[in-house]
Amino acid sequence: MDMGISGFEPSFLVGVEAVRQAHGARLAALVGRRLTGFALVRFAEDGDWYADCPVVLDFDGTRVEVCHTKFDELSIGWGTIRTTAAITGWAESGLTPEWSHRDARLEPFVGQELRDLALIEWRPAGRDLAAGTLAVEFVFDVGRLRIANALDENGIETGPARQTHLRHGPEH
Repeated sequence: MDMGISGFEPSFLVGVEAVRQAHGARLAALVGRRLTGFALVRFAEDGDWYADCPVVLDFDGTRVEVCHTKFDELSIGWGTIRTTAAITGWAESGLTPEWSHRDARLEPFVGQELRDLALIEWRPAGRDLAAGTLAVEFVFDVGRLRIANALDENGIETGPARQTHLRHGPEH
């Protein structure tokens, strides 16, 4: 997956156990840190968010990079993406992607200390193609922020998770 993003080399995993094994300890270590910034990709022409690209959250210098694809794949990276570098070699559309540090959903959390973190698994009662998809939930005093699988792209959600979600700690 080459999006022209400098340093972005995703390693997509499926399922809560795979994500916990690969990233659980590092995710848990974010608790107690302040969210000092974020970056996501928007188009220069219209300002629209391009949800296929990773969402980068900076916790006092430790950056976590979250990206979903397909119906069940999640990649978490750690400080590899250069959000100061131009996005090059873009072949997706006639629009110009660029890193942005503005988003009304994320801005209220900047400066806040992370109180808890969880992996949220979608587990509906009936048959559902999205069953088992994961979101990474960040809990702050001012509320909850989730970077979720929005069926083949990232979704940004705030507020409490629905009752059909199972909450898992980042570690076993």
